[in-house]
Formats: sequence, structure tokens, C-alpha cells
Amino acid sequence: MIIDTHSHLNFNAFKEDLDEVAKRTVAQNIWTINVGTKYETSQSAIEVAQKYGEGFFATIGLHPIYAAAEFVKTKTDPDEGEFLIKEHTFEKEKYKDLANSKKVVAIGEIGLDYYYKPKTTAKLAQFKEKQKQVFLEQLDLARELKLPVILHCRMAHDDVIEILESRGENKGVIHCFTGTLEQAKKYIEMGFYLGINGIIFKFNIDEIIKNYLLDKLLIETDCPYLTPLPEAPKRNEPIFIKHTIQKIADLKGVSFQEVVNKTTQNAKKLFNI
Repeated sequence: MIIDTHSHLNFNAFKEDLDEVAKRTVAQNIWTINVGTKYETSQSAIEVAQKYGEGFFATIGLHPIYAAAEFVKTKTDPDEGEFLIKEHTFEKEKYKDLANSKKVVAIGEIGLDYYYKPKTTAKLAQFKEKQKQVFLEQLDLARELKLPVILHCRMAHDDVIEILESRGENKGVIHCFTGTLEQAKKYIEMGFYLGINGIIFKFNIDEIIKNYLLDKLLIETDCPYLTPLPEAPKRNEPIFIKHTIQKIADLKGVSFQEVVNKTTQNAKKLFNI
């Protein structure tokens, strides 16, 4: 068994052929954790998990690009859904209701994203503060529900680390890790896993993979995004996770199956599945 710990089969990119993708996923004995990015996609993640049954799970959360969208203008992502990227308020009780589903295994993806940001100093400060506020509210929800978190962090690792160190009680995974060796060390010391996906074919984190034991890593696709190089430019899907697994195995000098076994064990432990 392989566990893709971060996929988006709930996104618009799979609207026309989800049944076929799900069949291919099941045929390869791959389980998927489908990740919400706002209320609508959190709902649809649960719907996907309920429809396809065993081996399909969901997470719920508000992605940072929606938490402070009033401060920046970003384009609609047609692969995600038929919604403009606009401000979404984090309504705790609505998300708590979603968490009543037994398919929900984490709060995510949540965190900080400073890639698209305001140009003025004043607006930038407000933008960051709003993201941090919503991030903290969702960390509190995870603690209340005793769920792990899936963290999105882009150009904001120092701030995410500072927030997590000040709290100490949350556990989870840093999705699509592209930070430094020192940042990886800090996350791991706090008990977090590093999520590794197809970005390793574009962004060099070889030394991080080599330096940390498999028991600190999780594997993911982030499909429909970040298609591993051997399959590009196809739309990514869970069955392509094999390329990421093989690259990790090659970097660490171990077998494909050893990577599968250990990362599956890690995912089952973190997400209680």
C-alpha cells in the first residue's frame, strides 16, 4: 500500500474523469488524503472520500491565499474550481460541522503564503497579520478536535516556525517542503514530518532527503499540480507518486519498497488511519 498524503481529487481538474482516476488509484493500491483549501473544496473532499470509500480520506481548512485575498489580486485557478480567488472568512463552527465526518483526518491545508503580496509596507503588514490570525484560529481548531495539521508554507518558513515554536502542541506535516536544511531541522525537532512530492524534480532538496531518516518523511502528489518529470506535461494524479518514491529511494540508497513501507507507516501514525 502507498498513501498519497496530499492530493486534490476534489478539484475541478478531475471533474470529467474522476471515476477513471479513482479506479486507477485503487488498482495500484494507493490511498489518498484529499485536501480542502476553503469551505467548498473541504466539502467536496469529504464527498469524494464518501463516494469512493475505503482508502479515500479528507481534510478541511482555509488556505492562506483565501485568508487575506482582500490585500492582493490573484488569478482564478480553473483547475481548483469555478470560483474567483476572493476573501473567505474562516467560520469555525462551519468547519467543525464538516469535521463530524469520520473521513476527516486533518485540518489543512493551512499556513502562510507570502508569494503574492501587497507592494506597500503598510498593506504588507496587514496582509501578513491577517494570514497569521486565520492560521492561529485553525491551529486552535486542530488542537480542539485533536487532529493533525497539513501546513502550506511559501516564502514564510521563519514566521511559520516562530508560530509553531510559540505553541508547541500541534503536530502534522509541512506540505511540499522546499525550505532550508536548518528549517527542516527545526520542523522535525518539533515533531513535524516533511511532505515530499514532484517538486523535487524541479527544486533541489536532495541534501535534505539524504540527511533525514525515512521516518521523518511523507510522500504526496499535490495533484493535479507538480507532475513528476517523467510524466510532464500531463495532469498529475496519484499513480504518478511512484516517480517521487523512486527518486527518494535513489537518493537514500534504499529500495523502492522500503520507502513505501516507511512512509505508509508514518502516514498511518500521523493521520490515525
